[in-house]
Amino acid sequence: MTPNANPEDILAFWFGREAGNSAAAQAQKKLWWSKDAVIDAEIRERFGALVAAAAGGAHREWAREPRGRLALILLFDQFPRNIYRDTPQAFAHDGLALRLALDGMEHGADRSLREIERVFFYLPLEHAESADIQAQSVALFEDLLAGVAAADRATFAGFLDYAVRHRDVVQRFGRFPHRNRILGRTSTAEENAFLQQPGSSF
Repeated sequence: MTPNANPEDILAFWFGREAGNSAAAQAQKKLWWSKDAVIDAEIRERFGALVAAAAGGAHREWAREPRGRLALILLFDQFPRNIYRDTPQAFAHDGLALRLALDGMEHGADRSLREIERVFFYLPLEHAESADIQAQSVALFEDLLAGVAAADRATFAGFLDYAVRHRDVVQRFGRFPHRNRILGRTSTAEENAFLQQPGSSF
């Protein structure tokens, strides 16, 4: 994909064609959550140049509209985790994504999006190594769960569970220990013990 892509191309790729929240989550779960070299390569090929261009300042105008802002958040928060998996660059754009999310929420940009789209609008907060921002993340996912239809509650309860787990790790350690090796940080003895436990990495 060229650096001149439309935000809707990004959203269509990420969210698919399903209109329902849970249906979209089920249809897209492999794309969203799996560690798959084929998916990583596809995202790298289709969106790598676009991520680099946006990080360099291109497409800032997208942020004027909620869906364009969401597309930028995906470019900075989600796609680098595929494109640069297991390297420091996977997290290098997190600050940009977080700023877009926080600024957007100040102006209510998130409220015009579908609930499943709001999940990804809020994920930069869940990825932040800040106890205060993690607390805000959990509150947002609690609010999402409270507002969805009964048929979607199990899906969004799962999203809230992950937000709580992320918050608890950052409250305990002040950071995500599973990033230490990638970022060249020295783990403490407590962190090393924690990393031996199932589910310690996200």
